[in-house]
Amino acid sequence: MAIYQDDKLVKRAYTKVSYTKEEIDQLRACLDPVTGPRYFIENFMYIQHPMKGRQKLELYDFQLDLIDNYHVNRKSINMVSRQMGKTTVAAGYLLWYAMFVDDATILIASNKYDGAQEIMHRVRYAYESVPDHIRAGVKTYNKRSIDFDNNSRIVATTTTENTGRGMSLSLVYLDEFAFVEPNIAKEFWTSLSPTLSTGGKCIITSTPNTDEDQFADIWFGANKLVDSNGNETTVGINGFRPYIATWEAHPDRDQEWADSELAGLGEDRFLREHKCQFITFEETLINPVKLSQLEPSQPIRKTGQVRWYGDIRPNMTYVVSLDPSMGTGGDNAAIQVLELPSLVQVAEWSSNKTPIEEQVRTMRKILEELYASGKPELYWSVESNSLGEAALVVIRDTGEENFPGTMLHDPKNRLQGKSGRRAGFVTTNKSKLEACAKLKFLIESGKMKLNSRGILSELKVFVSRGNTFEARIGQTDDLIMSMILAVRMTDYISTWDDQSQAAINSNIATDHDSSYDAPMPVFI
Repeated sequence: MAIYQDDKLVKRAYTKVSYTKEEIDQLRACLDPVTGPRYFIENFMYIQHPMKGRQKLELYDFQLDLIDNYHVNRKSINMVSRQMGKTTVAAGYLLWYAMFVDDATILIASNKYDGAQEIMHRVRYAYESVPDHIRAGVKTYNKRSIDFDNNSRIVATTTTENTGRGMSLSLVYLDEFAFVEPNIAKEFWTSLSPTLSTGGKCIITSTPNTDEDQFADIWFGANKLVDSNGNETTVGINGFRPYIATWEAHPDRDQEWADSELAGLGEDRFLREHKCQFITFEETLINPVKLSQLEPSQPIRKTGQVRWYGDIRPNMTYVVSLDPSMGTGGDNAAIQVLELPSLVQVAEWSSNKTPIEEQVRTMRKILEELYASGKPELYWSVESNSLGEAALVVIRDTGEENFPGTMLHDPKNRLQGKSGRRAGFVTTNKSKLEACAKLKFLIESGKMKLNSRGILSELKVFVSRGNTFEARIGQTDDLIMSMILAVRMTDYISTWDDQSQAAINSNIATDHDSSYDAPMPVFI
């Protein structure tokens, strides 16, 4: 018997029902553990169309595949283009699971509260449209949860570090997981993993964001379909089965539609939202399409913690930059080695637990190694803001003359009221923006070759913040800042070195076609 509860048509819990033979056959088909989900969604799922109102859901082939991926696999990860009906399909499957699998606790976790409520709204709408002989009775029925009379329930919430903690979960549905804050996603996934290890079912759906987040980590693991013995597998090394549906899978979309979307969204957003490519949508310093094309290299050797990506060549010039840190477990100290005029990243070092004295000593060892390999021309310096002062003290105590090469000092930074220049390079917002613009040009024009996985990862989260660029909240940019220092040093060297000047100061208009994304303007 149907009743109204909170102005919604629901079925009273434990209601006795008389069935016709046809109704029994339909109920039995819904209960089938293999084909039940498809049958239920195809025959009893209704949606609220924005223009046409209530209408029966007509499933496309890719949506049927999506249902199968949800159901057949204990863990599935699904990357689907925008506005493809994945939320509707998910709502239908979750409703089927709650009504036809007894004693199940289903958690819906979305990146935003509105997202969780939207999924729950679709679940409720679908439930209210199901014939009375099919739907289960409910004990509680509200915007955040539904408790059914088979002791199954659906709970909807936002994704936080503590979401689901302490709950005994049968099924977890994660919506737009790629857009959960990275630190929250990581903590949440760590707390959720024990539940999944004991047999819980997990469904993840999202469009991609960056290739550095938790969603990307799971996706890439799911696509490693070869075991340790070289045998092909049906699920990834993490136990997830991947599924992808780009805009082409939708039968009502054609090239004209794609061209219109591309014109409206821009290339980077179109590739991410409709082609399901891992391209950052935030305003990164480097063009997102270019970022997606950059590939790291493996170090050819290591000396201690220093990673070398190329051989030292005696006829080249080398720039060595140190951006110091406290060395107490917070920010990283970082050293970059840049070869001129090739503008190739040759070596990199970073650590957050190395004292400043040892940071300077590491830089000196790098300089000595460079000098010993054919006596190339060497230039070195440090970022001399607050923490840099301590590094300068160590340099003075060691004796600048004991460091191979020439220490550079920013000619723009003069001591107030005194003659001479302040040691090292002081970073101001103006100098940082100027160096960011130069770095952007060098990378996007293909003039600079960055090799380390670490700095390429940082560039993907190095985003616009007010009138500057810095790491996204919860991320780091120490490797980038040491490279920015190297770029500033190179820019200074170019004032007297013709080869360096030619390498970094080429005219963009003559080197690139009209489609090239020019460097950002510098606002002072």
